[in-house]
Amino acid sequence: MKIEQIYTGCLAQGAYYIESKGEVAIIDPLREVTPYMERAKRNKAKIKYIFETHFHADFVSGHVTLSKLSGAPIIYGPTANPSFDAIVAKDGQVFPLGDITITALHTPGHTMESTTYLLKDNNGKDHAIFSGDTLFLGDVGRPDLAQKAANMTQEELAGLLFESLRSKIMTLADDVIVYPAHGAGSACGKNLSKKTVGTLVEQKQTNYALRADMTKEEFIKEVTDGLLPPPQYFPLNVKMNKEGYDDIEDVIERGTKPLSAQEFKFIANTTGAIVLDVRNEKDFIKGHIPRSIFIGIEGGFAPWVGALIADVEQPILLVAPKGREEEAIIRLSRVGFDNTLGFLDGGFEAWKHAGFDYDTISSISAEELKSKMENGEIPIFDVRKEGEFKSEHVKDAHHTPLDYLNDHLSEFPEDKPFYVHCAGGYRSVIAASILKSRGIHNLIDVSGGFAAIKDAGVPVTDYVCPTTL
Repeated sequence: MKIEQIYTGCLAQGAYYIESKGEVAIIDPLREVTPYMERAKRNKAKIKYIFETHFHADFVSGHVTLSKLSGAPIIYGPTANPSFDAIVAKDGQVFPLGDITITALHTPGHTMESTTYLLKDNNGKDHAIFSGDTLFLGDVGRPDLAQKAANMTQEELAGLLFESLRSKIMTLADDVIVYPAHGAGSACGKNLSKKTVGTLVEQKQTNYALRADMTKEEFIKEVTDGLLPPPQYFPLNVKMNKEGYDDIEDVIERGTKPLSAQEFKFIANTTGAIVLDVRNEKDFIKGHIPRSIFIGIEGGFAPWVGALIADVEQPILLVAPKGREEEAIIRLSRVGFDNTLGFLDGGFEAWKHAGFDYDTISSISAEELKSKMENGEIPIFDVRKEGEFKSEHVKDAHHTPLDYLNDHLSEFPEDKPFYVHCAGGYRSVIAASILKSRGIHNLIDVSGGFAAIKDAGVPVTDYVCPTTL
């Protein structure tokens, strides 16, 4: 028996390759499926099943394409109703794989079709669960994403999740390995651990939602408390996962069209396409196409695209580091953005050589910020997440989280410079690009973000541990 977790940091997502006696099961595959096909071919094995734990909201799964290429059936849990051919398993249905088995355990709550897959070894012993978004390490799946589709409140879904955890998962042996669909950084939970593999006994001891003496009412309150609105692209990804999508090879072929600076400018001016610049933030600060949006490929690229651009149908024109155009298109497709029209051939330098106007972002060091603060009060805007801000921030700073920046546009001064920072410099440049695209140009980025600000000795609030908030 072989179990391999294929973890993608950008999405904080774990897919799984399970092999026994030449037969393979894939759980929650990413959209680019070639690695799974090649892995099975290399091992002289055949993909027998494609298991989906639920209709994912935060990424587009590769189930449809992988089924087409491998011939393996797609398997969902009870109540799923995909638009394509699939096996909708019964609760407790067993799927043999080589000399092991995988059992579908219906665990509704995160969504109604959410299913945990229990792997039993060749001796019939419970070995591991692939818990999807039902159980994470340190948390459980948020119960508010499917409430509209299920015609239920988040409290009702949380109640179902409580029952699922206690009747289907917590009754398993303590040494059962837990393989979740996500780790820290995912928007599918509130408090996810940085670890990506654990055991059930560890979760019983440390996961707030699995406390043995917890009442259903306490569970519902704690699981629903502090939930931030989900990113706008989530329901669009659910729709694609449920109804199907274009093969990724077609998406790549459409998107990897090199465009001259003249062609690029014409398309940008006539199609309503967003110019998405995925270079390093330091390069973007030095020069970029006016009104372009920066979301660097080196950071949390795909989730930020989903959260900030939101509409997966939005046409995109790409400015990328040379040789990384296809990578950017693949990563865009992981969150459903399939409408890339092409990329700027020769990158930003080609734009400059064509003699077209370009923009820059004013930037200062943390030491310069400190000096300006000592000479008088200046407006500082912190674009980090709520937990980061509450934990520690510059005294008297305004909080305008990047996720909801459009809701705060009226708060930025129109008649004087203001200063923007995040934790390390990536998100503040994203924010600066969005503000400039809205016609707000009197901003100054603080290089190095809060880490540099604190090191420079700028006065900050007393530290509060995020886990106590």
